[in-house]
Amino acid sequence: MTRGIRYAVLTSSDSGHAGERADIGGDAVVSSMSNKGHVLMQRSLLPDDLEGLIRQLQEWADNPDVDLILTTGGTGLGPRDVMPEATLSVIDYQVPGMAEAMRAASLQITNMAMLSRAVVGAANRTLIVNLPGSPKGAVETLDIVLPVLPHAVEIMSDTHRGDHPIRSDTHSH
Repeated sequence: MTRGIRYAVLTSSDSGHAGERADIGGDAVVSSMSNKGHVLMQRSLLPDDLEGLIRQLQEWADNPDVDLILTTGGTGLGPRDVMPEATLSVIDYQVPGMAEAMRAASLQITNMAMLSRAVVGAANRTLIVNLPGSPKGAVETLDIVLPVLPHAVEIMSDTHRGDHPIRSDTHSH
């Protein structure tokens, strides 16, 4: 993939939407992605409302100019944490290896990663990745999957030619 990924960021936060707290998790994700040459297409901060989150995810997934949706917040055990349910309502299929990798690597940083319900999946030709709401957690988790995102997005697009990047490890299978 020669161009940057065209992405959108959706933050789920009642307090952020009410103006009681800044969207620093979303800010951290945008900063990290922009520093790597990716292009922010859309951004939204919504309350922890299942139907509203579904509508926004679907709108962006239907937009051919959005390759990737990164969500922040709403992935924990709280009664209003509904981002995984919203994502599951929109996606055509899950990409469990990415969610498993995010949790496995995050467990090396904090035991709290066990409480994540984050999912990754594809809707139309758009990849959706659930990230934690905290800035540190969001960026650390994004960094885990960032190396494979360009290839994942390319595979899902019409431009994929079937070649795979050279493996970065020397282990054979």
